[in-house]
Amino acid sequence: MKAIVQDRYGSPDVLSFTDVPTPRPSKDDDVLIRVRAASVNARDWHVMRGDPYVARLMAPDVGGLTAPKQRVRGTDFAGVVESVGASVTHVRPGDAVFGEAPGAFAEYVVAPRNAVAGKPASMTFEQAAALPLAGNTALLSLVEIAGVEAGQTVLINGASGGVGTYAVQLAAAHGATVTAVCSTRNVELVESLGAHDVVDYRKTDFRTRDRQYDVVFDLVGNRSLRDLKRSLTPTGTLLLSGGGVSTGGTPFGPMKLIVAAKLQSRFVKQRIEVPEAKPSTRALTELGALVEEGRLTSVIDRTYALAAAADAIRYLETDHARAKVVLTA
Repeated sequence: MKAIVQDRYGSPDVLSFTDVPTPRPSKDDDVLIRVRAASVNARDWHVMRGDPYVARLMAPDVGGLTAPKQRVRGTDFAGVVESVGASVTHVRPGDAVFGEAPGAFAEYVVAPRNAVAGKPASMTFEQAAALPLAGNTALLSLVEIAGVEAGQTVLINGASGGVGTYAVQLAAAHGATVTAVCSTRNVELVESLGAHDVVDYRKTDFRTRDRQYDVVFDLVGNRSLRDLKRSLTPTGTLLLSGGGVSTGGTPFGPMKLIVAAKLQSRFVKQRIEVPEAKPSTRALTELGALVEEGRLTSVIDRTYALAAAADAIRYLETDHARAKVVLTA
């Protein structure tokens, strides 16, 4: 099969579109999927570059010292089930599915059963592939951790990005008043997704506004912890999931802010959380239900052929992308 392969850390130039053996299910709970679409996340360029460097040590199951442990890039996918293991009962060969698994930038991927769910019927494969990691991060952060509800105020810094576009919709769907921070060209987009107030960061710094919010969801990592806490109510919740942008390699990157947050969280009344979304059929099913109810949708900026994955990641990591970038296999 064809796949996007990497054998050393570096820029998108280290990626190659080449033939590799088709993966085979090896466990009773494995699902083999013919990939129809896969989406690009900030995680992909972080792993591709081994950036920040400290992550290579902190996540040894993902990255080695000189190259990622998994040769084939990608995580999010949507496609059609080819075969299932003996213990898999919720999907069958021929079913349209979506989910998360290492090696999704390929014609076929093997995923564990608890990371696969039926594709929402109203979604294209491209829209469904955009949903798993970003949608699950937004769902975990705002609904499960922060418990956003009607009457609350929510600030989303990075509202037009992959996670941000889902976060705006989820916060609004739960009745919160949403303030979205984005650039000029994305104002209309976030308003259409449910934002009640928009801060164009090219004209106004949200830190200078005399407002505090019940929840601040930072998806950029470009503000100090002190500044973010100042935007919170005294008992508010700060959610940190900013991946930063590529600057050619950094020792700590957004990890510096995250470590500081975890240390300070023990000594302040405000709640500081660093969500770590893990793939699950339960979360995927919940996201799918929200889609079918018309409360959630995927916004796709650009679509590339699988062979052009390097161009897709290059576009994403320069921070010009909005919402999701998707590959078609």
